[in-house]
Order: sequence, then C-alpha cells, then structure tokens
Amino acid sequence: MATIETTKIQRLFDACNAVFADQDPPTYRQIQWLRRILDSIEAEDVGINEFGHVEGSPESPGSKRLIDGQSLSNITYIHIYESEFFSMGVFCFPAGVSLPFHDHPSMTVLSKLLYGSMYVKAYDWVLPTDVAHMKDRHTRTVGLAGLAVDEVLEAPCEPSVLFPRSGGNIHSFTALAPSAILDVLSPPYSDEFGRPSTYFNELPIRALPGYAILEERELPKDLTVEGAPYLGPKLMDIEES
Repeated sequence: MATIETTKIQRLFDACNAVFADQDPPTYRQIQWLRRILDSIEAEDVGINEFGHVEGSPESPGSKRLIDGQSLSNITYIHIYESEFFSMGVFCFPAGVSLPFHDHPSMTVLSKLLYGSMYVKAYDWVLPTDVAHMKDRHTRTVGLAGLAVDEVLEAPCEPSVLFPRSGGNIHSFTALAPSAILDVLSPPYSDEFGRPSTYFNELPIRALPGYAILEERELPKDLTVEGAPYLGPKLMDIEES
C-alpha cells in the first residue's frame, strides 16, 4: 500500500503540536528538534517563489501557484495556522522596508530567514517599568534594555530562537533585499490574554554603549502590512487524522 510523504511544513506543524500543546516550557532538546525541522524548510515549502517570474520560463499549465516574493511592494503576512498554543506564518519584505521595534510578551519564538538579507537589531529588558502618561493617563511601558542582537542575516542561515526574557525579545527588521521570515510563536499574540503586540521607540544611551531606553509608542502610522493567502501544502490537524 502506497504511503503519502509528509511535507516539511506538516512535520513542523506536528512537532509544534507535540512540544507546545502540553503548555509546559519547552526543553533545550525540544527547541533543538524544532530548529532542525525549521532549518529544512525553504520558501517553496510554504508557497512562495523567492526568485519571482523567470523570463522565458513561464509556469506550465497545471503547475502549482506560488506567491511571487520579488513583486511585493509592502510588508506582507501569510497566515499559515493558529491555535491557542502556537501560530505559524511568514512575513515577506520588499527591499528597504523596516518593521519597527516590537515585542513578543511571554512567548518563545523560532524564526527562519527563508531568503534574502535582513538587518536585525534586538534588545532584552534589563529593567522595564510601567509609568503613567500624564496627558491621557494611559499606562505605557518604558525601561532600560540591553542589546542582544545587532547583525545582518543572509540566507541561508540557521534559525534563531528568542525567549520571553532572552534572545532579543524586542526586535526590529530592515530588509536589505527582498526577504521572507517564517515565524513560529508560542503562545500566539492575544489581547484577551495579555499578549498584545507593542511597538517601541529606541533611545540609545551614549554613556552606556549597548544599552538603550525603550519607550512604548503608538502603532506607526506609516506601517503597512498586507495579507496574502497561504498557498503551501494543506496542513492536517491532529483532530483530522
């Protein structure tokens, strides 16, 4: 009897279910297992053509449809899956576009640069503090943060991992070339459960190289994130199998 080969994204999905569904903090061995699976995934495995249309080589009739990673003009998010335990998705960036400093509260995040070149700068809190904003009485987060990552990543490179208090939980991205990042977040963002996405201004401290004051800001008005359909292999949930 013939067997159906499991896709790479299905293997990642199954592994994430195994690691995150019990709600216990993942172990070092489990994180390394997820990293190995994530490292095997390429753009086409999640429905993206990183090279764009190749002149003189049109897609043949019946070939699978892919998102053209070279033609996007704004940051584009491809939602793959979300449950109460984890989410999976891809951020695609055109060259020269930035995603400002934002955090991942109480989350473990695994990321794989699928293609392209990305400048990443990231901080971890040294001492966050909630202060009352005198004008509107809205509580904003401001505090001292230490630099965790300040480098250019070029694909292919190993997947990165950040934790609630280490690894660069507050980070920004600037695409130096058309790029895409596959993210696994556990647990996912949730306003209801106190895990909103918060953006920050960076105020470097000249007297303390490697440190900055991060101050919560409103959602940047010039930040445009579009949505695109997931065109990769269909995922089979545990309940469906």
